[in-house]
Amino acid sequence: MTRIDDVARLAGVSTATVSRALRGLPTVSAATRHRVLAAAEQLDYAVSPSASRLAGGRTGTVAVVVPRITRWFFSTVVEAVEEYLHQSGYDLLLYNLGGREQIRQRVLRTANLHKRVDAIMLVATPLGPADLTALAALDLPGVTISSGTVVPNWPCVRIDDVAAARTATRHLLDLGHRRIAHISGDPDDELAYTTHLDRRRGYESALRAAGLRQDPSLDVESQFTIAGGTRATAELLARGEPPTAIVAACDEMAMGAMTALRDAGLRVPQDVSVIGIDDHDLAGVLGLSTIAQPAAEQGRLAARILLDPLGARNLGPIVGQRSPADGAPVILPTRLVVRDSTAPPRAH
Repeated sequence: MTRIDDVARLAGVSTATVSRALRGLPTVSAATRHRVLAAAEQLDYAVSPSASRLAGGRTGTVAVVVPRITRWFFSTVVEAVEEYLHQSGYDLLLYNLGGREQIRQRVLRTANLHKRVDAIMLVATPLGPADLTALAALDLPGVTISSGTVVPNWPCVRIDDVAAARTATRHLLDLGHRRIAHISGDPDDELAYTTHLDRRRGYESALRAAGLRQDPSLDVESQFTIAGGTRATAELLARGEPPTAIVAACDEMAMGAMTALRDAGLRVPQDVSVIGIDDHDLAGVLGLSTIAQPAAEQGRLAARILLDPLGARNLGPIVGQRSPADGAPVILPTRLVVRDSTAPPRAH
């Protein structure tokens, strides 16, 4: 059976050069690539991914760490990342933390990733000082998505969560609402560690700009889930006079809010308008107004940024963005999507 070193010998180059040439990497000259391809064809050589990677001193694998793979945002991002990596000749090694601290420590604070991956992607993963020290010791390229934790020398791809919530609240204000509630993430929920704070700031900013004072009774915390949104809205309604509109920190919470309102005999949007943030796959089906964020595009762009220093094949521009320099964040745009769940408040 023909081996990669047979091709290297016939082409007069190193096995590493054969590997790079057969993978289509830009670091090989056209003449050398032609010589390698001709030798491979002459010897009827079928490239072995593992041999090619080892010849280049790489694993051909990228570690992707997510808090909970079952949530819409994380699964959408991971699917897009996996597709981009596959097209670039890389594999994905997924670490789903699932709220389990022992797995978090095994992944982030030990040498678990050493020599297993070429790079690391952290998706909305909270980091403490010990985590940052461990990542620095690995000395691997990395990128974060939707992260409030800055990793030195790592770029970050995200949206502006403050602006997203501000736009959602302003939409309700423009419709004429003034008694606007906010259901947000529980600060003890590992998935809400920064996002809920930024989105609350956006909500409060829009109220201040409209000359309104925030009413603490209209602000309820819960988990970033449908069940969490249901519980938060039920608590909100139990406090007394219902709001005329609700800003939910994510679409899943908004869906829960719509369920709780229906169970209480209130109609959406005739009695209470509801808006979320995300543009979840079910948002259109449910007629939910929302602030759409490009989850898949965040994944693809982060993957491209991560592979650039590895010399991987660039698959072209992603939503008009380019790789950042010096770890600068890349902030992708969001947009207001108006559907059936928001309307002017009912006249009394």
